[in-house]
Amino acid sequence: MTINRRQLMGYGASALGVAAIGMPSLARAQANELTIAYNVNLPSWDPTTGPSAVNPTIQGIYQSVFDQFIPQAPDLSFGPGLLTQWGWNEDRTKVMMVVREGVTWHDGSPFTPEDIVWSLERAGKEETGNPIQFVWKNVNNFKIDGNKITGDVVQFDPVYFKWMSFLTGYVMPKAYFEKVGAEGFEAKPIGTGPYMVEKFERNAFLRLKANPNYWGGKPAFENVTIKFVPDAASRVAEIESGSSQVTLEVPYEEYDRLIAKDGLTGSVTNISDIGMIFLNDIDVMLDNNVRMAAAISIDKKLLVDRLLRGYGLPLNTLETPEYAAFDPSIKVEYNPEKAKELLAASGYSTDNPVKFTIQTTKGFKPKDYEMIQAIVGMWRKVGIEANIEVYEIAKHYELRAADKLAPAAFYNWGNAIGDPTTSTGFAMYGPSPHSVWDGQDVIDAINPLWGEPDEAKRIAGWKAVSKLIADNAYVIPLIQYAQPIVHSKSVKVVPHVSGALLPALMTPA
Repeated sequence: MTINRRQLMGYGASALGVAAIGMPSLARAQANELTIAYNVNLPSWDPTTGPSAVNPTIQGIYQSVFDQFIPQAPDLSFGPGLLTQWGWNEDRTKVMMVVREGVTWHDGSPFTPEDIVWSLERAGKEETGNPIQFVWKNVNNFKIDGNKITGDVVQFDPVYFKWMSFLTGYVMPKAYFEKVGAEGFEAKPIGTGPYMVEKFERNAFLRLKANPNYWGGKPAFENVTIKFVPDAASRVAEIESGSSQVTLEVPYEEYDRLIAKDGLTGSVTNISDIGMIFLNDIDVMLDNNVRMAAAISIDKKLLVDRLLRGYGLPLNTLETPEYAAFDPSIKVEYNPEKAKELLAASGYSTDNPVKFTIQTTKGFKPKDYEMIQAIVGMWRKVGIEANIEVYEIAKHYELRAADKLAPAAFYNWGNAIGDPTTSTGFAMYGPSPHSVWDGQDVIDAINPLWGEPDEAKRIAGWKAVSKLIADNAYVIPLIQYAQPIVHSKSVKVVPHVSGALLPALMTPA
């Protein structure tokens, strides 16, 4: 199995949004009312097409209205949902699924196995515009027998079912969508999820109402208002004034200050987002000594302890401890003296530094710009002079897909299904638009793993790929992010390791 750049799409990101105007103040949380100050806007209601579908930051909103084929628990474990059973036959030529019975759509119509099949077939058609079409196209010729579905495997993909819990893995209403069309669905979306859309004002707020017939049980809060508040200072003001009861992704110093206040509490949970520096195989990055020196001269623990106030976890690979292919034996030592020696071997020193540009966002993630500033300072001490270029996250996606990133570029990578194909794989496989490292040794090491049917062999293979990458410093993993959530003590919030903020998991305290 091989993947080319046009088969994959870079993640989208919402950059605009304002606090809702004219919404009722909820300084005192009511038993049936919940208001959340959210950090991004919702640009589209179809969770399976376009850039919005692969924007990790809005999946929590989608999961409130729509059900995925297979849901994930807060610890990222998989469990029964609209599909109660799933798997392969012995020779991996067929998939088999069992569909939950007794579920209804928000308009009261029955959910059926036809909805599952239509959703999967639609996702697999290139003309539909599903950014993950390269996964869904691998199974077709579905057949329904009662509440059981079988499908023929065109090309075996070991993570096919995992993707049913990830980006674009949502079940859509066949009859309703065909009746109202894409525009009608955008105007009035329905799903089978725990909440129904009551009112939506673009760039302002979303009003949700509990689904009384939800198969998983009616949510605790009858009404949920999600305000779109992309500015962190404004979210702090929302929670501090009591206008919202829950918010997320505030600066860590503000988190510490807020949870010390009467009536507020919170949590900081290590999630599936990784802070990393892409290295492009151009210019000075073709020099192994330069790459390795850049990697081992970064004190990642200091970054976490000082800049991130102890929140987060230093990483040596693009796998976190929650991921299936995490290998704690792979180490990239912090050794600035050795970095100087490596640079000297290539003719560089503090008096004659190697020079390149590093790109970064500023404010997209907590302390992203400040982290790069600190790293540039560490590099300067060993003989690396890096010029910082700030860009918007949308520009990063554009440049990455075109393989035109600077020699170094900071980014955060999400992998909610914890599989190495979506972190180490897509990030480091040259033909992928998510990657800018085109080394043939990495491509050759990854190629056999895309369709490896033996799971133990597949995971061992990805660990070997991670070691190859670490040993050659083809990328610089930095940290596993910790997500700060601040909320009123009147609300109990269950953090989700995917980073999705789910009102259905919230209850009155």
